[in-house]
Amino acid sequence: MRKLITERIQDSIDVKRSLLENEVLLNSVESLADEIVKCIKGGHKLVICGNGGSASDSLHFAGEIVGRFQKERSAWPAVVLNSDVATMTAIANDYSYDDVFARQAEGHVSAGDIFIGISTSGNSENVYRAAEAARKKGAKTAALLGKDGGKIGKQVDFPIIVPCMTTARVQECHIMLIHIMCEIVEEKLGGSK
Repeated sequence: MRKLITERIQDSIDVKRSLLENEVLLNSVESLADEIVKCIKGGHKLVICGNGGSASDSLHFAGEIVGRFQKERSAWPAVVLNSDVATMTAIANDYSYDDVFARQAEGHVSAGDIFIGISTSGNSENVYRAAEAARKKGAKTAALLGKDGGKIGKQVDFPIIVPCMTTARVQECHIMLIHIMCEIVEEKLGGSK
C-alpha cells in the first residue's frame, strides 16, 4: 500500500507540474479571476454548479467567496445551484435531471453575473444546459473542466481545462485553481490578513 500512496502523490505532482507549463490554462485562470473581480465590483454574483465531487467543489468555491478565503473582508455574493435539494428534485421530477441547473439559472442568473460550471468530463449535460441558460440571461460563462474540455469547453467564455483523464487528479487541480482564483480576487479587492 505504501507504493500506491507514493504513486498517487507523484501522479498529483506530475499533473500539477504540467499545469505550470500550460500557458492557455494559466491565462484562463488569470482572466477568470479578473472577470470575477469586475463582477463583484459591479454588484453582481457568481452562480456555480456541478455534480458529485464537482458539486462539493461548487460549495467549497462559494464558501470561500461568501465567507472568506484568507483575508477579513465583506461577504461577496455566490449562489450554488446544487445546494437546494428540494428544488433540484422537483425540477428533476417535473422536467428531467438534465434541466436541474438550467431551470435554476433561468431564475437566479442576471446580466453581469458569472456562471461557473464544474465538470471533470466537460460533458455533463445539466452543466452544459445551465451555461446556455446563463448566457441567454446575459451572464459571462466559465467552467472548470478535465480531459479535453468536452462540449462545455467549446461553449463557455472562460474554459479552464485540466488536460488529464483521471477524475481524481482533475478534481485535485480544480480545488487548487479555485483557491488560487480566490486569492487573486482577495488581493485585488482588498481585505486584511
